[in-house]
Amino acid sequence: SARVSSPTQLACPLDLGCHSVGKVGMRHWHIKKNSEFCPTVNVAKVMSFAPEEERKDNKVPVIDVTKKGFFKVLGRGVPAKPVIVKARFFSKFAEKKIKAAGGACILTA
Repeated sequence: SARVSSPTQLACPLDLGCHSVGKVGMRHWHIKKNSEFCPTVNVAKVMSFAPEEERKDNKVPVIDVTKKGFFKVLGRGVPAKPVIVKARFFSKFAEKKIKAAGGACILTA
């Protein structure tokens, strides 16, 4: 007869190890793969999305960051001049810095 060296050998049949016996991990009934997809951009880089002629003029540019593939604006950096930014999400510091520079934050769906 075979000698049993550990108690796990008794519970695991056919010498498969315990990795293949029973349920493993959590089950997720309705998984949504992209539910947390939210690319971000900083306030300092937002001005680079404006066309060249709008950056040079005294007009306030309107920048839609969702057209560039970003959903959320974060507050790192300072906007160079007043700017109107359209995005799905804004951090509270980004909103504060854009408004302090004389710009506006517009939420889009």
